[in-house]
Amino acid sequence: MSEPTFLDRVRNSLDGLHPAERRLAVFLLNFPGELAAYTGQELAALANVSAPTVSRFIKRIGYANYEEARRHVRTAKRTGAALYMVAAGEDSPEEMLRTHLRQAETNLGQTFLTLPAAEIETLAAAVLAARRVWIAGFRSSQAMASYLHWQIYQVCPQAAVIPAGGQTMAEHVAAIEPEDCVIVFGMARRPQGLPALIEALKGRGAKVAYVSDEGAERRDDLDWHMQCATLAPGPLYSHVSAMLLMQVLATRILQLSGLEGRRHQSVIEELHRDLGEL
Repeated sequence: MSEPTFLDRVRNSLDGLHPAERRLAVFLLNFPGELAAYTGQELAALANVSAPTVSRFIKRIGYANYEEARRHVRTAKRTGAALYMVAAGEDSPEEMLRTHLRQAETNLGQTFLTLPAAEIETLAAAVLAARRVWIAGFRSSQAMASYLHWQIYQVCPQAAVIPAGGQTMAEHVAAIEPEDCVIVFGMARRPQGLPALIEALKGRGAKVAYVSDEGAERRDDLDWHMQCATLAPGPLYSHVSAMLLMQVLATRILQLSGLEGRRHQSVIEELHRDLGEL
């Protein structure tokens, strides 16, 4: 049986609590990440309880001391759960916007200073040369997979987003051949089965590109591993750098498609006109 999470311990303690301890418990259910950021005295002030109340409550829910609870919460924060990223205090709207912009700029710099242009170039060329291009993503990564597909489909009609609706990955993996190229998005929070999927894709012999956040373990066994900085000042990850990477990659794919790609785009534009779509 797995160890109860910090939030499980707090929830299970709610019945019969002293009013001050209950106030602390409710505070921690709403802002669990604050325990990792503050001392017991500081947390007591935030929750409007006494320091002894914090100490008693931490022991009541099964921890030897405050530091043990703090380590447990820090481990939970590393999973990327949004609830653990919510802070009790709030900036003004103007300051929040400035903070997000500064972090986005930092993320862009960190991502593209460590990502050689040659990697984007070789991946773009591999996409165009592939028999089929498979673009996979789950959770928030599914939106990125769909975005890249939408951008390159006009010159890469052999591209597909997987998994398709109502299907599991096995149907798709079975159809992948060594002449194919697979782009896998694995931004946090990643599904537990993603490592097994990547191993299955490697086993098919196709070229594999892995686009992840900076927290993913580096994969030198793949053809490409492009890591994007995703830190954000709020409870949600920033995907600005990943989206710019997709824009740059898609642009380069369109450029490298050359005359053949432009001819295909011309046919598309004529059909837009004939079908009255745009």
